[in-house]
Amino acid sequence: MSVRVRGIYTTALTQLLHEEEGVVQASEPIRERFDATFPVAPARATVETTDDRQGVGVAGESATVETVTDHLESVGIDTLSWSDPAPTGAVFDARVEETKRSGAVLDLGGSDAGVEGWLHFSQVDDEVEAGDTLRVQVREAAAPWSDDRPSCTTTLSVDAELARLVRSSGGGATTGGVELASLLPTDPREGWALRWDGRADDADLDTLGATVDRLNERAAALDALDDGVGNPGRLTDGLATTWCWFGRETRFALDAIRREVTPTMAGHHRAKAATNAASAAVDFVEAVCGDAGETGGEFPFGALTRQFGPTAGDTLALGHGKPAGRLIVLGRGEVTEYDPSGAVTLEREMTPGGRYDALEVERRAGDVAVTKLKEGRWWYPTVYRGSDGERRGTYVNVCTPVELFPDVARYVDLHVDVVKHADGRVERVDDDELDEAVAAGEVPEPLAEKARAVASAVENALR
Repeated sequence: MSVRVRGIYTTALTQLLHEEEGVVQASEPIRERFDATFPVAPARATVETTDDRQGVGVAGESATVETVTDHLESVGIDTLSWSDPAPTGAVFDARVEETKRSGAVLDLGGSDAGVEGWLHFSQVDDEVEAGDTLRVQVREAAAPWSDDRPSCTTTLSVDAELARLVRSSGGGATTGGVELASLLPTDPREGWALRWDGRADDADLDTLGATVDRLNERAAALDALDDGVGNPGRLTDGLATTWCWFGRETRFALDAIRREVTPTMAGHHRAKAATNAASAAVDFVEAVCGDAGETGGEFPFGALTRQFGPTAGDTLALGHGKPAGRLIVLGRGEVTEYDPSGAVTLEREMTPGGRYDALEVERRAGDVAVTKLKEGRWWYPTVYRGSDGERRGTYVNVCTPVELFPDVARYVDLHVDVVKHADGRVERVDDDELDEAVAAGEVPEPLAEKARAVASAVENALR
């Protein structure tokens, strides 16, 4: 097996995967850090940090993706993973659901809930409108917790690590300027144009030849598809893709793995996940203090939040992750209290209408929700009060350890919760939903056991 790794988790994941699976195409800093030789060879899977830095996507050959995902899941109890129903490279017959200013929302078929895609108008030659049917290919997959739909195109292509073939009416023109390419015994498939990646310059002749052979084989499979566009649904698999969301405990476990290779401050990955702006600060701290061995110690929550937030007066959202992979923003509020040791109090004004879950109390105009969030804690309480200050009930959410990022508190809800009614009654709720999530493979049993233990402790404390 061979794996290519990119993003803020690269050093730790290279250390984790190098001996077991083999890492290829390493960057210059990684080669220097490991003092090792990494071959320039095609990768059977790529591990890349998501745009929001909350985890990684693993894409490639299914067996390798499965093995790498197993390694990632073993790092920490709060790593969760999901298979992508619309992975990069997959071909779909699609129907246009609606058009917007810059593109169209596509129905890609799939599960009962359906899978949606996004087609930017720059990716299609003709005008499209609602009800049209198209054959599209996923150009870029999207993590399930993101707000993005997978980006699609009507131009079919097949990709390898060192080159790609693009279907072209102009035939198989080759670009990229690889010196050894003229010596290859295999030409690109008729009707497809070959595009070499810059990394191919460092590959040997056998590797280049194997790349073209593999691309031609995959292009032939696309040529074999029927021309007619049918009902929405997936026609080819594309790259097997798994998304892994890293919780706080996993990030700190990755710190320990990275520390085996190079000086690493406490909370290295936690800080870098918070904001891109923090990355340079983390690198500076480790460069200045690393040789003196002063990068350990406690996670500098106060220093990080005073520089980047959240602090008193900031607006903070509740990023309520679900075990199925979705992210729901429960609302935004003002940080009314800030403790540099790792806690904030968030106040939200509630809109009237409906009832509070489990409390079975009507939501009224003037109600205020006061939420106390502590970094690293497996639960958080929200107290609902009426306009007259009367306590209307308390809801304690059991979740993966809370992370307080500059504009959002992040965690994954673990279903089971504890409520305390206005009359003092304490009730534990939604154990059945947690059991169902375990049965569905959404929550690993060790994580579920942790959630149940936390719920029991909270329940006893409230009685």
